[in-house]
Formats: sequence, structure tokens, C-alpha cells
Amino acid sequence: MSLASYPQFQAPFRAFLNAIPAAGHVVVFCHFDADGLGAGAVFGRGLNRINPGWRVTVLPSGKGENAFLTPTVRDKLLALQPDALIVTDLGVHAHGTLEADGVPVLYVDHHIPEGQPPAGATVLTGYGLEPTPCSAWLAYELLAAETDVTDLQWVAAIGIISDLGEKAEWAPLAQVKKQHTAKYLKEAVALCNAARRAGAFDLERPLQYLLHDDGPRQLAQDEVLAGYRAQVAADLAVARKMPPKFPPKEAPGAAPVAVVTIDSPRQIHPLVAQQWITRLPDRVVLCANLGYLPDGVVAVSGRTASRSLHIPDLLRAAFARLGQEPPANFAHGHPQASGGHLPQEQYQLLLRGLGFEV
Repeated sequence: MSLASYPQFQAPFRAFLNAIPAAGHVVVFCHFDADGLGAGAVFGRGLNRINPGWRVTVLPSGKGENAFLTPTVRDKLLALQPDALIVTDLGVHAHGTLEADGVPVLYVDHHIPEGQPPAGATVLTGYGLEPTPCSAWLAYELLAAETDVTDLQWVAAIGIISDLGEKAEWAPLAQVKKQHTAKYLKEAVALCNAARRAGAFDLERPLQYLLHDDGPRQLAQDEVLAGYRAQVAADLAVARKMPPKFPPKEAPGAAPVAVVTIDSPRQIHPLVAQQWITRLPDRVVLCANLGYLPDGVVAVSGRTASRSLHIPDLLRAAFARLGQEPPANFAHGHPQASGGHLPQEQYQLLLRGLGFEV
């Protein structure tokens, strides 16, 4: 797949670029996982090749932060005084970000859109395309249509391998693996993700490699990041021993789910949920982490191997059974990967709606 296959992206992207002042400040607000950091770094390095006069700042999202509904996000972005904003790998939401403040906003994403943002936004989404390109893939293709970013293919590959695997249908991937070796690329992906999963939540370290290096080798050999991975692995070894629980079969509204409860300051709940879906392929597996966020907020990560199950719909239906609406920042993402953060009382409502005896 290349951008030439999707000409509908070219004119909107060029129109967005044309709206940026010649010496403007562009803020790239990206998700903190490997795909988000990869997309953010591709934009961070590539935009200046289109216009060297632009100042570009890459800002990853914070721990437990929702790009659209966390009140402090708008203030944080406005404090940077952007002339234009790119939001990538953080979703698309009707609430928007800085449109009401007169800032042109571009969304580059691949998750299920949650409505159309306000006027002043440009949405370029891979959701619904086949194959579905992740955010780093889209970022690369957008820039490649405007300027030469061939040397940044390895940065895009970090996000692509993380989200779509080594066999992703991205045409340059085989050559990138040959040039930089699959070993270093895979290790770099693992260490990028270890940085955001570790308790230190040290995103700046991998981001600086992605923004400045000419390949993944130094990132893959960083000892501090390797230490983060060891911490995550130790917590994960404990969490993997926690058994799943199932709602009683006779419970009204019992859903095809299993819930694993853990208590860790590290973002391992998606990994725990992912490991269980191979053993429970006909269920949605929810991993609830009681220790990741402060103030008793429960981090919930859902995964399923079944294409007939739709996790956001299942989670929303659980609240609806009790006549409730889920929080606005919950049950987004993908049909097979969703979740969010719930205060303890709302987490108990979710369990009841799923058929558990609470």
C-alpha cells in the first residue's frame, strides 16, 4: 500500500500544510506506545524537510491521559502556543482538541472514530481500509508524498512491527529489515514499549533515539531501557499466574467474558489480557489492574481472538443493562482491543453488567 493508492489523503494533507505559517510552530501530539512514538518521530523529522522554517515539537500523551476528555490536555497543548496541531494514534473524537481555539488540527489515526471533530479539523484515518495501516505507516506515507523520507523508514517500521507484526503488508518493510536487521528492529520495538510500560514511564529516552538516530541499533542496545524491560518481565511473571474468573452461567445478562485482576504499577494489563485469549479464544478477556493509576482508578484492558465479538459494544452493553452510560473515555479502540480507566464504583457497575456477582 502507498499513499498513491489513496488519493483522498493527498489534497487534505496539502491543504493542512498550506494553513501553517511559514515560520509556524507545529505540535505533534502522539500516543506513548511504539506506534504513536514512531508516528510522532516521523512527523517530527519529516515536516522540516517540507518547510525548514517550521518549528516542530513532538509531545507524547501522559499516563492515564485521554487526548480529548482529560481537562489538562487542552491547557498543556495551548501552553506550547501551536500554529498547527497534529494528533496521531490517539483516536478521533467529536469533542476535538484545539479547534475551538482557532488552531488547525490534523488527526492521523487508525482506531474506531468516535464522531467527527469540530470545524477546523482534518481527519485522515486508516480505519476501514484493507489492510488497515497503523499510525506510523500513515505518517510515513503522508510525508513520502511530499518529500524524501526514505531514511526514516526504520522509524516507521518501529510502529508498524509493534502494531501489525513482522509480516505487515507495508511494501518497504522487507528492505528495512534487511538494511537494519530484524534483530535490532524487534529489540527497538520491545524497548520502546518497555519504556511506557515501566513504572518510570520514561518516554523521552526512546523518543530521542527515534528523533535523531540513523538506525535502531543504539535504541536496541540501551541499558536503561533494558532495565525497564526486566522490571516489566518480573511483574508479568507474577501476573500471569493470576487465574481468570467467569460470570455465573445463570446470571442475567452474563457475557462471554473472563476477568483477570492484578495489582501492578506497570502497564502490563494489555499483555496479560493478550496472553489469555489464546487459551480462551471464544471470550473477551478483561485484565483489571488495580495498581497502575492513583486514587483507586482501575485500568481495564480487553482483548479477544474472536472476530464475532466486539469489545466496545460488549462493554457499553454491560452498562446499558443497568441503565447506565459508560464514562466518555471508556470502551474505545478496536473491536478486538478496547478498555480504558474506571473509578472503582464504575468498575463495580461494569462487573455487575457483565453478569458477575459483586
